[in-house]
Amino acid sequence: MTTPELAARPQAPLIIDVAATALNDADRRRLANPLVGGVIHFARNWQDRAQMTALNAEIKAIRPDLLICVDHEGGRVQRFRTDGFTRLPSMRALGELWMRDAMRATQAATAAGQVLAAELRACGVDFSFAPVLDLDHGGSGVIGDRSFHRDPRVVALLAKSVMHGMLQQGMRNCGKHFPGHGFVTADSHVEIPVDKRSLKDILADDARPYDWLAGTLTAVMPAHVIYPKVDKRPAGFSSKWLKAVLRQRFAFDGAVFSDDLSMEAGRYIDGELLSFTDAALAALAAGCDVALLCNQSIGDGQLLDEFLGGFEAAERAGRWQPDAASEARRLALLPRDAAPGWDALVASRGYRDARRMLDI
Repeated sequence: MTTPELAARPQAPLIIDVAATALNDADRRRLANPLVGGVIHFARNWQDRAQMTALNAEIKAIRPDLLICVDHEGGRVQRFRTDGFTRLPSMRALGELWMRDAMRATQAATAAGQVLAAELRACGVDFSFAPVLDLDHGGSGVIGDRSFHRDPRVVALLAKSVMHGMLQQGMRNCGKHFPGHGFVTADSHVEIPVDKRSLKDILADDARPYDWLAGTLTAVMPAHVIYPKVDKRPAGFSSKWLKAVLRQRFAFDGAVFSDDLSMEAGRYIDGELLSFTDAALAALAAGCDVALLCNQSIGDGQLLDEFLGGFEAAERAGRWQPDAASEARRLALLPRDAAPGWDALVASRGYRDARRMLDI
């Protein structure tokens, strides 16, 4: 449960990264900023389990309410792969198993969620941005085997199994990339994808898993994709998508994270390239609860400091006001209970059984 002290904090809507495998003075200063609500790790932050556990303990010593996150889906998007971490199957492998044996696939998907969450939590990570709910239309290289299947029904059922396994280990989930990134071929990391389908077509296909899972998802990440027949803004900056569709039509009440604002498509709004600060303000105004800015701590970190300073100035100028509901949604993603240590985890029968179930 969240403590009264944590619940009373002002909103901390920003997720940032740290430079290396240990904190430096600049990292500590930034993480102590009350606007920062969490940290996202990358492969560069990983050396081994002991180092990651110590890093996360130091982060929590600075602020217990900081949400420690990672993109750890399985397949090619798995940040930690050595020193005992299980190589998780791609989501496509689970979808292919579904075509041979649907019930076995749901078992394996649940096991994947269990192992994913248990291993991360044993090293002090609170939250993974998983699972991917994008449909496999066949043309997207950036999504590709990160998708379970082309059929939204298979995607929803396998994702629900992964989410169930994660929740069994005390970890919340994040469906991405709303309302769907799988139809477009462009990679939003390096260009601005445009999906010209109608709202009716998208709701009937790619967005269906979000509708069906709205009561199960605890967080959602929108796509840096423009759907011009719905809104000229990318979904992560669109109140039509985030408020009218996700919140009102689908009745989703969990947290909404922006995708990384440092991506090529992460700051183009109405044809203009915004600063990191203005992009974060636009995302929050559109309906995001938390804005992510990744990979800016490397080097001198000047752009990251400018981002934090710009956001502080925006708050003083009245361009942004804390929102208690958004903060409550962020805090709800923190684990409720302490996780077992690594030795206790690997000795547990449930963990060993789950790993065996992944032999697909």
